[in-house]
Amino acid sequence: MSKPIAITGGRVIDPAQGIDRLADVLLKDGVVEAITDAPGTAPGGYDVIDVTGLVVAPGFIDIHTHLREPGLEHKETIATGSRAAAAGGFTTICAMPNTEPNQDNASTVEFVLRTGREQGVVRVLAIGAVTLERVGKHLTEMAELADAGVIGFSDDGNPVADPNIMRQALTYSQITGLPIINHCEEPSIAGAGQMQMGVIASHLGLSGVPAEAESVMVERDIALAELTGGRLHVAHLSTRRAVEAVRRAKERGLNVTAEATPHHVSITDAWVYGLGGAVPEDGALSPAAYDTNTKVN
Repeated sequence: MSKPIAITGGRVIDPAQGIDRLADVLLKDGVVEAITDAPGTAPGGYDVIDVTGLVVAPGFIDIHTHLREPGLEHKETIATGSRAAAAGGFTTICAMPNTEPNQDNASTVEFVLRTGREQGVVRVLAIGAVTLERVGKHLTEMAELADAGVIGFSDDGNPVADPNIMRQALTYSQITGLPIINHCEEPSIAGAGQMQMGVIASHLGLSGVPAEAESVMVERDIALAELTGGRLHVAHLSTRRAVEAVRRAKERGLNVTAEATPHHVSITDAWVYGLGGAVPEDGALSPAAYDTNTKVN
C-alpha cells in the first residue's frame, strides 16, 4: 500500500461540487479521500506536494481531439496524443473522425477504442462520422456506430452543408441519444478564405472569411434542432452573433450546446503578423513579419 499524499496550498476548483477555494486535497490509494476546509490543515503521515499558486481540479475532458490514427500517424497517434493530453491535465479525450479510413464504420471505431485502451495513458473515446467519408452526401449507419461505442457524430473539418442531410442526422440523434457536432462554417460564404475578414487580411493580401460564415450555419442548425428535437453541439464557436444564437436557443430550452477553442478565446487575427501578434509601433507590415504558422481562422 502506497503512502497517502497531501496536495497542499492550491486553489481547488470542482464545478460539480461547487468548490472554488484554497484547500488541501488528500489522496489515499490513488483516490481522493478528502478536501480540507482550508490550506495547511492536512494531518501528519502524508507525503506533501506543495502546489501553492497552482490550480487543483478534476481531470479535464477534451471533446474535440485530433488523434489522426489510423492512417495519418505522421501527424499524431493515439499514444502520443494521449500522453500530450495527460501532460496538460486532460484525463479523457474524444477522437474526431478525421482519420483514414474515417470513423464512418464500426471496425474503425473499434480500432480507435481498442488502441486507446492498449496504448493510451488517458481514457480515449471515439466520435463517429455523420456522413460516409465525411463528404456530406450519405448518412453513416449511425445506430451501428452507436453500438460500436461512439459518443457523438461529426464530419469534423467539414460542415454538413446540405440542410436536409443535417435534418436527417438530427432526427437520428433522437434515436441514438447522441449529439450531432457540426463544423460551424457555411462553405458557400467562407469560400477559399484563409483568415478572418478585416483590415489585417486586407493588409496582408489574404482572402477573408466573414463572421457570417459561422453565424449563418449556427442559426440554420439551431432551426433544424428545433424542428427535429435533436441534440446539436456547435464546434469551435468564435463569433458574437453565433454565441448570441446559442444563448437564445438554450433560453428556449432547445438541446443545444457549444464549445470554444483556447485560441479563439485567447488570441486574435493580429497573430498572423507573428511575434505573438505584436504590430510594429510605426504600423509597418513587412513581409518578414508574416508567419503562416500563427494564422487564425
